[in-house]
Amino acid sequence: MDSNDQERERGITILSKNAAVNYKGTKINIVDTPGHADFGGEVERIMNMVDGVLLIVDSVEGPKPQTRFVLKKALEMNIQAIVVINKIDRPSARPDYVLDTTFDLFVELGASDEQTDFKVVYASGLNGIAGLEPDALADDLTPLFDTILELPGPKIDVESPLQLLVANIDFDDFKGKLGIGRIRSGTLKKGASIGVTKPEEPVRSAKIGELFVFDNLGRTPVDTAKAGDIVMFSGVGDVGIGDTLVDKDNPMPLPPIAIEEPTVRMTFSVNKSPLAGQDPDSKFLTSRMIRDRLEKELDRNVALKIDFESGSADSFEVSGRGQLHLTVLIETMRREGFEMTIGPPRVILKTIDGKKHEPFETIDVAVPDEYVGSVVDLMARRRGEMQNMMAGGDSGEGFTQLNFVMPTRGMIGLRSGLLTATRGTAVIDSTFEGYRPWAGDIETREKGSLLAYETGTATTFGIIGAQDRGQMFIDPKTAVYKDMIVGIHQRPGDLKVNVCKTKALNNIRSATKEVSDGVIPPVDLTLDSAVEYIQDDEEVEVTPNSLRMAKQAGWDKKKSAGGGKGGK
Repeated sequence: MDSNDQERERGITILSKNAAVNYKGTKINIVDTPGHADFGGEVERIMNMVDGVLLIVDSVEGPKPQTRFVLKKALEMNIQAIVVINKIDRPSARPDYVLDTTFDLFVELGASDEQTDFKVVYASGLNGIAGLEPDALADDLTPLFDTILELPGPKIDVESPLQLLVANIDFDDFKGKLGIGRIRSGTLKKGASIGVTKPEEPVRSAKIGELFVFDNLGRTPVDTAKAGDIVMFSGVGDVGIGDTLVDKDNPMPLPPIAIEEPTVRMTFSVNKSPLAGQDPDSKFLTSRMIRDRLEKELDRNVALKIDFESGSADSFEVSGRGQLHLTVLIETMRREGFEMTIGPPRVILKTIDGKKHEPFETIDVAVPDEYVGSVVDLMARRRGEMQNMMAGGDSGEGFTQLNFVMPTRGMIGLRSGLLTATRGTAVIDSTFEGYRPWAGDIETREKGSLLAYETGTATTFGIIGAQDRGQMFIDPKTAVYKDMIVGIHQRPGDLKVNVCKTKALNNIRSATKEVSDGVIPPVDLTLDSAVEYIQDDEEVEVTPNSLRMAKQAGWDKKKSAGGGKGGK
């Protein structure tokens, strides 16, 4: 069901999606939700649409930190779960261990006796087989669907007035804005006049245009839908997530969806660099275009908050549930043709009982035994507190499982640092833990940046001279401008290098000069790594085809006045 380009590239679910199957005369609506805590808003808003959950865990690794987040939301809504132990056909599968750790997780999250008495199905999704015992699998998924039918049915009332809580918004080039939700009571008809409202708000009149129900992976137009159906409707142009469709004569709005507060914010600004507007695929460059796109995103991205007034007319403060939440939005806009400048991620602080608090995250790191010391040292420098250390753990022999609690500030740039310290062998998972008192200053980057000395085009001769000072981000013939970050300095502090320098011409030629000197391939720069890299006085320039990092305007004056850089 992961059809989004970024979902396929990253290997994660980002957006909730609907499907429906008919099995033994019963229609089963299936809603696929993200597992990553950064996209928790997608989970929270669909919990009102479901009567049960399938908790899918790996037969070797067991529950992950993201599993904890999704399960916690389901238990809070008093929803019954079916545990599906997937990939049971793996040679290293250990279903008994996974079942025990899953049960422990239920107990740890405060599940009721009824919720801990969950049913278990063993399956191999790739092969399309399932069974009630790990060594007795059927030839298809029949045991899984039979178990789903044993879940409590929807509590519906067809005779009562209409109630439909809008849980999702979609857009169609021809039909306009589309609302998605489950009918709690009553019936909904194509062309019907209905009311749209929230608690303690006046009722707005609207008329249903087209009406659809989900069928397999697609949708089917219908004239009437009744309580229990998950529907998609058009015609209500001002509908938003959390609105309730009601009977105009007897309006009974449902409580709106409760969404957790964002923890990280970034600044989106108009691109004002010397290379602004030179990307041939750039279509949207002005502050009005960026503002309109962000306002449209608020319609469907309920965990996002945007302050349009705090900064200048050309910049907007965008807050989300984590760095990944915001970088996915930036990458989406970039692929749509937007060009803009992104500021460094900053955590959102709270004052609790008169003291400054900041968000913390729980981090699980699986690392080969020989790199444990490096990982513990790196985490300690970022104010990480070790909670648990277990040999073997979920990753098998030769690995150590480490568990830390760390400020979200320390998480920024951590992934690349861990992969460097462990030569790419560490496996990292994290989830939001809560707010705790301020942990103190954190220096998130040990090395400085190599800055372009002047505006121009990088030359082979200039890069060969500069790469002795550190790792480069650019190739020869790359357009650069003054104070653009072109590499990583091998020492603390920033250094300006002249990558546009040309070789002086003379009539002496060395036979071996071209053989002995060469350009070292640059560091591969992605949007995620660029956002992790930048410090408070730096920014990322994002265009459809390019990513550049640079110092913010006036950075050298701020540095002189402040006496140097601090941590994020």
